[in-house]
Amino acid sequence: MSDEFAAMGSAVSPLDGRYRALMAPLRAHFSEFALMKARVAVEVHHALALDAVFGPLSEGEVSTALTVVESFDDEDYTAIKQLELTLRHDVKACEVFLRDKCGFPNPNRIHFGLTSEDVNNLAWSICVRDFVDTHQLVSWRALILDLCTLAERWADTPLPARTHGQHATPTTLGKELAVYVARLLPLWRELRGQRLDGKLNGATGNYAALVAAAPHVDWRAHERKLVEALGFVRNPATTQVEPGDSLARWLDLTRGAGNVLIDLCRDVWLYISHGYLKQRAVAGEVGSSTMPHKVNPIRFENAEGNLELARALCTFLADKLTQSRMQRDLSGSTVMRNLGVALGHHHLALHEIAKGLQGIDPDEALCRAELRAHPELLSEAAQTVLRTVRPDDVYTQLKALTRGRVFALADWHALLADLPEPVQQRLRPLTAETYVGDSARICREVVDGARSELAA
Repeated sequence: MSDEFAAMGSAVSPLDGRYRALMAPLRAHFSEFALMKARVAVEVHHALALDAVFGPLSEGEVSTALTVVESFDDEDYTAIKQLELTLRHDVKACEVFLRDKCGFPNPNRIHFGLTSEDVNNLAWSICVRDFVDTHQLVSWRALILDLCTLAERWADTPLPARTHGQHATPTTLGKELAVYVARLLPLWRELRGQRLDGKLNGATGNYAALVAAAPHVDWRAHERKLVEALGFVRNPATTQVEPGDSLARWLDLTRGAGNVLIDLCRDVWLYISHGYLKQRAVAGEVGSSTMPHKVNPIRFENAEGNLELARALCTFLADKLTQSRMQRDLSGSTVMRNLGVALGHHHLALHEIAKGLQGIDPDEALCRAELRAHPELLSEAAQTVLRTVRPDDVYTQLKALTRGRVFALADWHALLADLPEPVQQRLRPLTAETYVGDSARICREVVDGARSELAA
């Protein structure tokens, strides 16, 4: 058995098994290795900022310490984990490793005045920030652009609409996809502008040990400068833990985008079910173990399931990580390690949606035929136009003619014959296929606006 299949077969989680190949972006940011590398970065940058306490370092000493961060590798990670076997504390193991590795004249610069949560909150923020910048923003943008491409392509393709599951005023396929572009774009915009909070203020958030050791230093200014240099917003008042509110907002954004995408998956599934969309058959693939004819919408079903898993985890994490008993309890620490699991399911779903969208086409002939079979859809247009020229209750009259009855094209022509000539002129050119209002223009305006913003 190959190493790849062996790893897949022995994994407990499908993210590390069946879908392992798709999880490389997640492992780069949410693995134990990635977290430890981020801890090393926080510890080193904090140590380098302590000249006011320990005196200045030489250029060579600074360079050596920064190299430890930049060249952190599997051997370094293994060394820390070996220390952890004895110490039973991951952050302390990181500190002990760096005391030797950095070679500072006074190694007490490492982890000076800090609690493990000072290191962990910033390390996790580094992991999340880098994932957002490198992958999440990119994948959301790519999916929105995919939707823009399809919406633009099908801007004029008529689509039978359903409200309450019943035939309703027609639309176009492009405009319905543009709805999802318009829903996702503000979430992408908000994600791009979000900054996480951070803290570096000691065991209960009061700089107590730092003030005791070096009262001449403005530790609040020191914290602000370092937290902002790492790319985060200083939280001015915390307990031992950074409260996680900004992290929860990010998780809520991810959950919100997932809700939109669940809606998209279900709509596409229904369009396929009704025959409005066709899936291209791929040579060699099997749709069913017993029914050879089937081409199942598995991409969208897979995406829906993974989005629901991600949503549940994001909701739980956002709730849990903003709660801690008094100044700190440890229950959030083990939970935090599942950030990558939540985002893994979200990431997998986006991959499935992108692949699914690549394999669909509208059955325009079927859509047009179905619309032609329902001329009663034009009754909305008729009664609305008649309201402008007659004072009587035209809605009730048309309801009597059309509601719950078979209404054929001949009935539509007969109805037109009894209307005033100006009204006939306005309604005669209409068909159910062309009664789509400003659908195409709405679609193109949304797509043009999205492309412009995404290109900036």
